[in-house]
Amino acid sequence: MAALAEKVYPTTNLYPLSTVHDPLKVLASTAPVVDAARFVRIDDAVIARLAGELADSPPPIWDETLHWRDGSWRTAVWVLVLDALNFCFWSASSDPRARWRVAWRGEEHDGYDALAAALHRAVDDGRPLWDAAYLAAISDDEVADILQPLPGATAIPLFPARAAHVREVGRGLLALGDEAAVAGAPVECGIEWLMARAGGSATRLILEVVRRFPSFDDTLSAPGWLRSERNVPAAASPDPIRFYKRAQILVADLHGAFAGEGLGAFDDLDTLTAFADYKVPQVLRHLGVLIYAPALATRIERREPIPAGAREEVEIRAATVWACERLRRALAARGRQIAAYEVDWLLWTAGQRLPAATAPYHRTLTVFY
Repeated sequence: MAALAEKVYPTTNLYPLSTVHDPLKVLASTAPVVDAARFVRIDDAVIARLAGELADSPPPIWDETLHWRDGSWRTAVWVLVLDALNFCFWSASSDPRARWRVAWRGEEHDGYDALAAALHRAVDDGRPLWDAAYLAAISDDEVADILQPLPGATAIPLFPARAAHVREVGRGLLALGDEAAVAGAPVECGIEWLMARAGGSATRLILEVVRRFPSFDDTLSAPGWLRSERNVPAAASPDPIRFYKRAQILVADLHGAFAGEGLGAFDDLDTLTAFADYKVPQVLRHLGVLIYAPALATRIERREPIPAGAREEVEIRAATVWACERLRRALAARGRQIAAYEVDWLLWTAGQRLPAATAPYHRTLTVFY
């Protein structure tokens, strides 16, 4: 623990922010957390070795079977609903196998795949998950029916928040539709107006989404421990820590759903960072990139909840963002130009095939990941 109490690889020195375009300030706002880390360390030697192993690995492709798509704005709304619900698929049960699972087209799915399958199943059943008015007025019972698990499987966690998120999407799209009508824009749905305002910029779309759909606003006011260690005056108002996990993955998913064309065309995808969740840090720890202090490692191995906003949780997420950024730079140094979000996807996909004996992921009850 003592070794981890020291400053860890000063990000602003060894990894200058001036060398990267960071309009969302995810890197800038998480760098001080990594600098001040007491519970999580990034091992650059492992990153260098891992870059060599991944140099020829192609990034995962969009799963066109699992995800619903018709090539129109309806697909964009479906993806928006998907990512409004894209969080917390683990079970609080002492049995890690007791998870929310669904059946679709003769197969069982859990985790994120279960969510995509459930929403695809809903469209197959005739539910218009692209209709803003339908989404805005949807009842808890109907959302529960859409997310219905297999008989005997546990219910999806944080259900009340999920139902509220669906209705928030509907209300936000209706408001966007009203704006478009006032502006005389010839659109069929508010999602087209939202994306037109972004003008092909991933950054602008993310900022529009977090402003108009508050459940996507994955930010944290600078905590007292960080302010004190960086000698920030009490009267000062430092920038919040930004992660924007679901808002960023929304852009990446739109890019995948539309194969980078039309509503999925963005000219600044390189500004996306890793999507700080619970699965990618588990993979990074398994690979030796992230090293946890013994006390934190013990809590995680006991599957003890780590509260949202706790120093340990914030450090894990910040280290995840920066480990992926450092890996991106290490790959670039080897001639492999790959975006940070593609590094994230490589690691997340690898996380679906981890050995059974792998140390568990950290458990934080939150709607942000």
